[in-house]
Amino acid sequence: MKLKMKSSRLIILLLIIALLIPGIADAQCAMCRAVLQSEANQSAAKGINDGILYLMVFPYLLVGGVGYFVYRSRRKKKNEA
Repeated sequence: MKLKMKSSRLIILLLIIALLIPGIADAQCAMCRAVLQSEANQSAAKGINDGILYLMVFPYLLVGGVGYFVYRSRRKKKNEA
C-alpha cells in the first residue's frame, strides 16, 4: 500500500513539473530566432513560441497514453494471477 502511495505522489510530481516546463522554455530554432529578432513586432515571436510549445505537447501525450494503457493492462494481468 505504501509503494502505491509513493508511486502516485511521484506521478503527480512529474505531471506538475511537465506542465510547468513549457512555460519556462521559450524554444525556437536558430532560423526562426534570427528572422523574428530582426522584426520590430514581437507578437510574431510570441506566436511562434506558442506554436512550437503547442506542437511539442502531443508526442508527450501520446507516449503517456500508451504508457498508461500498458500499465493498466499489466496491472490487470497481475491481479488475475
